[in-house]
Amino acid sequence: MNVVITGANRGIGLALTKACISRGDTVYALCRNSSDELNSLNARIISGVDLSHPETLAQNLAPLEGVAIDLLINNAGVLGKESIEDWDPATIDYQFRVNALGPLLVTQCLLKNLSQGSKIGFVTSRMGSMGDNGSGGYYGYRMSKAALNAAGVSMAIDLKDQGIPVALLHPGFVQTEMVNNAGNVDADTAAKGLLKRLDELNLENTGSFYHANGDNLPW
Repeated sequence: MNVVITGANRGIGLALTKACISRGDTVYALCRNSSDELNSLNARIISGVDLSHPETLAQNLAPLEGVAIDLLINNAGVLGKESIEDWDPATIDYQFRVNALGPLLVTQCLLKNLSQGSKIGFVTSRMGSMGDNGSGGYYGYRMSKAALNAAGVSMAIDLKDQGIPVALLHPGFVQTEMVNNAGNVDADTAAKGLLKRLDELNLENTGSFYHANGDNLPW
């Protein structure tokens, strides 16, 4: 199976890359800059893919021309910590470009590589949920992930007739650099859960919002 993963150089993306390679998939690992650990894996690395610069995506995704993609995992993301009193429009804009617009544009650029039976996964967050927000704050991250959820649902509707299901996935509170390793689940465990959800993805549950552990989450 040909798998494309964004943000594959570290954290959840790196764990997903390892897990897919271990089960025999051919992995196209997309990232801004590679890492020593990613370089040590048997992945086909495509660096220079920067979701914060949408005007460069089509050119930097050119190495995938003609590759039939079975599974596209939009994983790359960034986290800011704005509060109601302390915020910066620039950091909020950056999170929208990377977390919401970037995954949409990557998928649009690669639609020609997808066909009936292909699957798309968006690694989003329950912090983008309206019904699950009990703590406030994190304005840029919450709004950008909510926008990503909206895009994913629209895409699930638009691609259903083409036989391409879409999943919105919350990985859990994962121990990565993004949260200074403060999570309660390691990246390898989260990756295994995400892949299980993607294995279960079909046209009946397309557009649903799931935790990596299988829980159906509120919007």
